[in-house]
Amino acid sequence: MKRTFSVAPMLDWTDRHYRYFARLISREALLYTEMVTTGAIIHGKGDYLAFNEEEHPLALQLGGSNPQDLAHCAKLAAERGYDEVNLNVGCPSDRVQNGRFGACLMAEPALVAECVTAMRDVVDIPVTVKTRIGIDEQDSYGFLTDFVGTVAEAGCDIFTIHARKAWLKGLSPKENREIPELNYDRAYQIKRDFSALNISVNGGVKSLDECEVHLQHLDGVMVGREAYQDPYMMAGVDSRLYGATSTPLSRAQVVERMIPYLERHIAQGGRANHVTRHMLGLFNGMPGARQWRRYLAQNAHLPGADAQILAAALASLPADAQAA
Repeated sequence: MKRTFSVAPMLDWTDRHYRYFARLISREALLYTEMVTTGAIIHGKGDYLAFNEEEHPLALQLGGSNPQDLAHCAKLAAERGYDEVNLNVGCPSDRVQNGRFGACLMAEPALVAECVTAMRDVVDIPVTVKTRIGIDEQDSYGFLTDFVGTVAEAGCDIFTIHARKAWLKGLSPKENREIPELNYDRAYQIKRDFSALNISVNGGVKSLDECEVHLQHLDGVMVGREAYQDPYMMAGVDSRLYGATSTPLSRAQVVERMIPYLERHIAQGGRANHVTRHMLGLFNGMPGARQWRRYLAQNAHLPGADAQILAAALASLPADAQAA
């Protein structure tokens, strides 16, 4: 499984509807679930592991710090058909810290290593780690190398590094995506010092041009908000980053493919806006982009809204946008 380009796990954003939509745009990108806690999987009433078969390659991101619970959930994920299990060691929110997982685990590399070992003992799929470059005042390069080295000794050979340290106190999760400044050189140096590891970088990447720059130094690039807010930027991923020769679906073709998906969702009791909210940015940069967003925002939440809302929104656009 190639990790050249992946879409970041984003809470409330990268749900199964977004992932189905994203897969229509790129066949090669590695997709991640939202972070799911071990407690939700083990004790929750919903099916937190559900996904569409079309989403592969697909990784489950887990939040937790109990090795036995993580191993149990990793085994369930492998049995359900996930292609990878990823441990979240990057989220800085207070709720996550109170549960003793996320970025605060960077201060406990031995525990992270124990968690990785427990998961690897029960699954054959890759067990990977997503982390920061540091936390609070523990942000030296030596701190990062100690963490990576300890976890790598437990058998983890795939890391995604969010190239920004996390402030565990005083900043919101949103502020932690913007403060302090990004330090891509730290990720580059980790790759130089641990050349046998597969290292991807995450944070602030806004274009495929930037991806190509990072790929001169690293094995992969993970893109978050840009892949959500301007999803059609992924239409160039397969050809530019994977060398594919197939032609991507046009925006209009993506909309047409989403109509039967939305029909199934509504038939199962879902609402139209559960799906359409992920599609608002599809026509970004195109004539009629504002009209597309407005039509869906004003109509998809209404009682009785059905799958034809997508066809109607497309028909409301200028002819050149409809053909894009």
